[in-house]
Amino acid sequence: MINCTDIKPNSYFTWENELYQCVETSLNKTAMAKMKVKVKVRMPRTGVVKELSFIGSDRVGEATVEKRPMQYLYDSGDTLCFMDNESYEQVEIPASRLEWEKKFLVESLNVNITIYEGEVLGVALPDKVEMALVECENAVKGDTATAALKNAVTETGLEVKLPMFIEIDDRIIVSTADGKYCGRAQ
Repeated sequence: MINCTDIKPNSYFTWENELYQCVETSLNKTAMAKMKVKVKVRMPRTGVVKELSFIGSDRVGEATVEKRPMQYLYDSGDTLCFMDNESYEQVEIPASRLEWEKKFLVESLNVNITIYEGEVLGVALPDKVEMALVECENAVKGDTATAALKNAVTETGLEVKLPMFIEIDDRIIVSTADGKYCGRAQ
């Protein structure tokens, strides 16, 4: 058991038989009252984000979540297949649990799979991913005077807005946090 004031962002803990991942914490201490701890959490099994409130003396369960490096292999429709980089064991995760992550998974991408007590919780993507373009609007002459953007589609089906100078044969770098264009790949 750990004190609720020791909960840090990105740490995992259990409370009332439920697993949570801390997103952010807020401590409020006044002279006359006990410390109040507000923790914004994400439930890894469902993806639901909510806020929990504790008093300073509350204790929560410590949860050990393992992050195992794996390589993305393929999408079979209902499941996504990953291979352990050390044991070559394959793990299949239901595609419905990885709706956002699926937009950034290109073949042979190395990711971290989070596992809690033998249960696969999800995928931790790298901050940025390199992707190829499959569709791209043409630049219109005269639109380049301002920071005009055009629509494009990546190899995974992700729709992004790009600067006018990017062409269909270019490879781009996309942020996995918000799905936005970060730059041209080398």
